[in-house]
Amino acid sequence: MKRLSMTVLAACLALPAGALAEDLDGLTPEQLLPIAKKEGSVTVFSLSSRIAKIEKAFEGAYPGVDLIGLDMSSTKQIARVEAEQQAGVHAVDVLYIADTPVVFSKLVKENRVVNYVPPRIAGELEDRYKTPLLTQRLSTKVLMYNEKAFPDGAPITNLWQLTEPEWQGRVLMVDPSQRGELLDLLTEISLHSDEMAAAYKALYGKDIVVEDGLEGAGDQFIKALFENDLILLPNSDVLNKSIGDVDAKNPPVGFGTYSDRRDNEKEGWALQVANDVAPANGILFPAVLTIADKAPHPAAARLLIDFMFGDDSPTGGPGFEPFNVPGDYAVRKSIADAADSVKLADLKAWTIDLAKTAAARGRVADLIITLQ
Repeated sequence: MKRLSMTVLAACLALPAGALAEDLDGLTPEQLLPIAKKEGSVTVFSLSSRIAKIEKAFEGAYPGVDLIGLDMSSTKQIARVEAEQQAGVHAVDVLYIADTPVVFSKLVKENRVVNYVPPRIAGELEDRYKTPLLTQRLSTKVLMYNEKAFPDGAPITNLWQLTEPEWQGRVLMVDPSQRGELLDLLTEISLHSDEMAAAYKALYGKDIVVEDGLEGAGDQFIKALFENDLILLPNSDVLNKSIGDVDAKNPPVGFGTYSDRRDNEKEGWALQVANDVAPANGILFPAVLTIADKAPHPAAARLLIDFMFGDDSPTGGPGFEPFNVPGDYAVRKSIADAADSVKLADLKAWTIDLAKTAAARGRVADLIITLQ
């Protein structure tokens, strides 16, 4: 591939910010690199602590470009970007973020982020992964259990079992007011009312009766779950230890992140996904990469996004290997699912519909407030 000539480089650096961003979109990594080196650094807000591994790999691949990675929940990222940009501050370059219904309504529609699809991998991605936001991988919020305490498989095969006396006070979830992905999970349950009604009838042999004021079987499940003393936790570390502790005798179950199972050996956990659950075990949602409006280091931002899609090897190489673990699913077709993972086609999870979830989210949030 041709390297960016000094003439083109000088022209790029002389352009105003808006024109420069458009010009940068078509450049290869080799052409972006000299501009990124002149910028010197790139700052990313990341939903995953694994950004530390990316930092080391990226700086090894591109010496002279300092990656500053800040581990931050999607909820906090959205609030910070809104606050900073309203104050005229443009300090972050890249957002590695989930909670996409809110990103769509608060950041995309308000032009606070810029969608960028690296030319190198554009032809390999399905259209749904390229717009309105660029999806790097699919992550999960699904029902997890302790496979040591339940060696014969998950103790739950139907979501409605979680509302029964046996599981009173033994179902966990990170507080959905703190982690938007959990609110997305409850919203998706609400939106799949027909399936929730069918699962109820399959378990109990009769039609569900939905109370006045609720919009269907999904809402009825959410109400029943809270009334069965659903435990809301401050973070996923507490949730994972509570569910997965290898010494636990009668552990709870809960909605967590399937890929946290990667830490089982290190943390002394026995986390496992409950996959054979009717009507679904949770949700699949996109983890997206996007560039902040007026990013101070636009070339380095594009170089980082390209890097985080990995190389052409089956594991994705250093740019993607931290995410090539059971429970994370690459959207690049050349990258294979992790060997110990339930295959994506076999995972019994709903894929969130960004627009529908965004539209229903407020209503479900209001319902939750009345139940707490």
